[in-house]
Amino acid sequence: MAGCPETGSAVVPADAYPRKILEYLEGFLISKTVFTSCELGVFDVLMSSGCPLSAEEISQKVGASLDGTERLLAACSGLQLLHTHHRSGRVLYSNTEQASVYLTRSSPSSLYHSIQYSSRTIYLCWHYLTDAVREGRNQYEKAFGVRSTDLFQALYRSEEEMVKFMQLMNSIWNICGRDVVTAFDLSAFKVICDLGGCSGALAKQCTSAYPGCTVTIFDLPKVVHTSRKHFVTEDDRRISFHEGDFFKDPLLEADLYILARILHDWTDERCVELLSKVYKACKPGGAVLLVEALLHEDGSGPLTAQLYSLNMLVQTEGRERTGSQYAALLTASGFTDIQQRRTGKTYDAVLARKTA
Repeated sequence: MAGCPETGSAVVPADAYPRKILEYLEGFLISKTVFTSCELGVFDVLMSSGCPLSAEEISQKVGASLDGTERLLAACSGLQLLHTHHRSGRVLYSNTEQASVYLTRSSPSSLYHSIQYSSRTIYLCWHYLTDAVREGRNQYEKAFGVRSTDLFQALYRSEEEMVKFMQLMNSIWNICGRDVVTAFDLSAFKVICDLGGCSGALAKQCTSAYPGCTVTIFDLPKVVHTSRKHFVTEDDRRISFHEGDFFKDPLLEADLYILARILHDWTDERCVELLSKVYKACKPGGAVLLVEALLHEDGSGPLTAQLYSLNMLVQTEGRERTGSQYAALLTASGFTDIQQRRTGKTYDAVLARKTA
């Protein structure tokens, strides 16, 4: 075909080695090694011991076979998650700093619950990625036997699954929350409504960064109940709750609405439907803050956001988008003065205003 580059067989040098391709093929082995180490509590055992331990000691504490534990520890050492110490002919293990900070349950910055959700929910859904690509829809029914006409009925199919998802949100916002709420100066907005605020982790970041604000978490009744039970205490006095479905029920009037990892769940039509409701409820001069993983305008990345967009296909009705795509949704809903800020981390911020 005219204009097409040649696509004949490439000449492969005799000493060629497909290192990058092999890394991709075996990437799931790394994920499952981390998942299993966290599930067994390897990093927790080493943290609590206060000193390096042998494979035999670790295997006894986590209730696993010595042979399997030795192999798992060797892999974690190769992944630079564990230090090895050679003493008197014995190999001892201790956590690296990254493992202690992010892979132990007791750490304030722990990703343990995020890892558990990835292992027990996302990983199972991704088994059906080929079907998702072919069919263009999520795979909850195949993965879990749950009909998924209502996205969050499937997502919150049991209290245990709902708590796992909320713990995932906690993990994410403990790492990225402050960056997204301070990407813009939000100090002028005193009354904030966090739509789909889930566990309240991002609301806590807001009240910490802006002492003059109050935040109301607007979420489904069962999510509010679980958040009060497990995540938000009476000490969080500037955080309150409002029960409702943000598609079906009236929204509270506020100066600022936060939609963090909300719009990526939905089609463009549903996004405009929700943003239009936000615009009508928003006080004149108020704003909406979107927190999402932004794709580059030229489609070149970031890789994390590209993979997340595939995950949205497998799990939801939505997709990750570029800044201009979010701007188009906001403009269609009435908002103006649209700005975006990249944080350098997984999630970025888009701020849009309602004319005073």
